[in-house]
Amino acid sequence: MSQHIRRVLVRSLDDITIEQVSAPVPGSGELLVRTTVVGVCGSDTHAAAGHHPFIDLPYRPGHEAVGVVAGAGEGAQGFAPGDRVIIEPNLYCGACTQCRSGRYNICQELKVFGCQTPGAMTDLFTIAAGRVHRVPDSMTDIEAALVEPLATPVHAVVKAGDLTGRTVAVLGAGPIGLLTLVAARHAGAAAIAVTDPLETKRDRALRLGAAAALPAHAPDLPVRVRSALGGPVDVVFDCVAREQSMAQAVDLVAKGGHVVVVGVGAAGTTPIRLDLVQDREIRIEGTLMYTAEDYRTAISLITSGAVDSDEIVTATYGLEEAGKAFASALDPEHVKVLVTVAGR
Repeated sequence: MSQHIRRVLVRSLDDITIEQVSAPVPGSGELLVRTTVVGVCGSDTHAAAGHHPFIDLPYRPGHEAVGVVAGAGEGAQGFAPGDRVIIEPNLYCGACTQCRSGRYNICQELKVFGCQTPGAMTDLFTIAAGRVHRVPDSMTDIEAALVEPLATPVHAVVKAGDLTGRTVAVLGAGPIGLLTLVAARHAGAAAIAVTDPLETKRDRALRLGAAAALPAHAPDLPVRVRSALGGPVDVVFDCVAREQSMAQAVDLVAKGGHVVVVGVGAAGTTPIRLDLVQDREIRIEGTLMYTAEDYRTAISLITSGAVDSDEIVTATYGLEEAGKAFASALDPEHVKVLVTVAGR
């Protein structure tokens, strides 16, 4: 008789349940992993609300995952039972032009573990051995759960080019915005201003090293940001990706500056001032996920102590409380919400 495990099933924000399924068996080249911690991402809450452009309901979440290797299929190499691992969830074809050039994060056939396939918000899961990274002994599981969300800002900062001595604005102080602040500081930005509607999140940004943290809806926001940074902003990271934030980004950025869209925008049209984009030679660029190099940088940042996990992680829930975890992740006062999975 096969063992049964718990797995979270999301049909909507109001319908998040635990299903009982047969324990997975690792195939060729796959690891069997027992989940210890998994994060609730903004993409998860957007998907549960039916607003994510690339995740269909129902789905089985869990892409920000940490676990312990419990077994391996034939040909799976590099890991042994008991090893702690972090999932790198982008599942790519390896054959398209983007993959062959090393940019597998924008693979033509890209799927994301825990978004388009069943994820790690479960007791046990299987994944290709090539899609995991070893957790350093000095890193806690809670810290390890921040590697995936930090890797996205690390990649965004790489896309922005050399930030040494440059001024930066980060729009939005949710988990991705705060981690973008951390990554930009590490990359040598001279001064960083962060915007957010909530004072508590602005205070977190200041504690994490922002030179200024300003109300996102302030009518004189451009003036206040420029005053704080000493002039127009060299690089703006839009971690909100809505009509208002994009308008602010274009307004804030210097002539010849760079706007990097980090947040996942809603499907549809977002008007922007193309006259300003053209006249000021503004570069607007999207950024998606990460590669292994970004993971290595994120791991290095966390092990160096550059990320204060107590400022980022604001709530934890057990697997049976997944519905509460999603509800807390929607609470704007929270930053990163984690689900912990007890051994069975």
